[in-house]
Amino acid sequence: MTMTKPSLRPARPDFSSGPCAKRPGWTPEVLKDAAVGRSHRSKLGKKKIVEAVDRTRAILGIPADYRIAIVPASDTGAVEMALWSLLGARPVDMLTWESFGEGWVTDVVKQLKLKDTRTLKAPYGQIADLKAVDWTHDVVFTWNGTTSGVKVPNGDWIAGDRQGLAICDATSAVFAMDLPWAKLDVVTWSWQKVMGGEGAHGMLVLSPRAIERLESYTPAWPMPKIFRLTSGGKFSEAIFKGDTINTPSLLCIEDAIDGLKWGESVGGLKGLMARSEGNLGVLEKFVESRAWAAFLAADKAIRSNTSVCLVIKAPWFTALPADKQAAAAKKMGDLLESEKAGYDVGSYRDAPPGLRIWCGATVEKADLEALLPWLDWAYAEIERDFS
Repeated sequence: MTMTKPSLRPARPDFSSGPCAKRPGWTPEVLKDAAVGRSHRSKLGKKKIVEAVDRTRAILGIPADYRIAIVPASDTGAVEMALWSLLGARPVDMLTWESFGEGWVTDVVKQLKLKDTRTLKAPYGQIADLKAVDWTHDVVFTWNGTTSGVKVPNGDWIAGDRQGLAICDATSAVFAMDLPWAKLDVVTWSWQKVMGGEGAHGMLVLSPRAIERLESYTPAWPMPKIFRLTSGGKFSEAIFKGDTINTPSLLCIEDAIDGLKWGESVGGLKGLMARSEGNLGVLEKFVESRAWAAFLAADKAIRSNTSVCLVIKAPWFTALPADKQAAAAKKMGDLLESEKAGYDVGSYRDAPPGLRIWCGATVEKADLEALLPWLDWAYAEIERDFS
């Protein structure tokens, strides 16, 4: 099967699931007011840090008694800071349905070596049995599986009267999905996902219950400096008031502020969510009319509207051995990149072969629509070569 190569390309073919597309209209000029060359502890530097935190609280509707901090090492650093600081006081339920959740299981079981741990697991494209969670335990989960295209449907399954802490890795969900803050005790994310910010910085949000745990429980293991959220048994409030644990990039801080201002300009959280959901709608309409494509998350209720994962369901493809499927899917992604039609759209290495197309708020709907004919073209190319 051959197809004529499409003539129209996306204006911005940036569909990577992290770092994600910059916000529409972004240029380096937006960073001209960054406090470069200044100490992050100067009045100006601290003012910028506090502004980023305050704008974050406002746009997301984070409760006033929750603490927000900018922490080292992206979402990974934020999650591990929480795991190392908070776990061990109660049994732990670990929920996993993709690679990042698996990473947190490894941290808890093999690194912290906690014995009283349950792992509730589901394969790629599905979700663990949320009804099986024991809320007398601490619970660790990803809200949105970046590498599987699966999200939790809502917060109804989280007990309002829970005894344990709800610890949520929300890095590819926050700013695109409505998080029930009252039901979450720890929330983490990174700037380079939904808001298209720069890497290396994480965000950590703690509820009053999480702070109470920090002050009432001391882990048995040594605590690296960049993980320490207490001093002398007391919560380190200053970290959550602009005195960061280590030196942040004030250039990245400025970029984060710019992204938040843009988010406000498109209608705040509701506007950002609508943009992402509209982008998913473009791909849903496409898949409905294609015999060769399907969503890895077949159940729409748990289908991500940010990291959208597609699989190839054509009989000739499913009949191929696993290595040939991987090679064919990889070639499809490579073709899209070589034609400058879609960058970084290959599925994650541990996920079933296919495509992963970022549909977060910084992606323009028109660019996704321009990508669609190229998906058909690239599919026709691999069908010709591999079938």
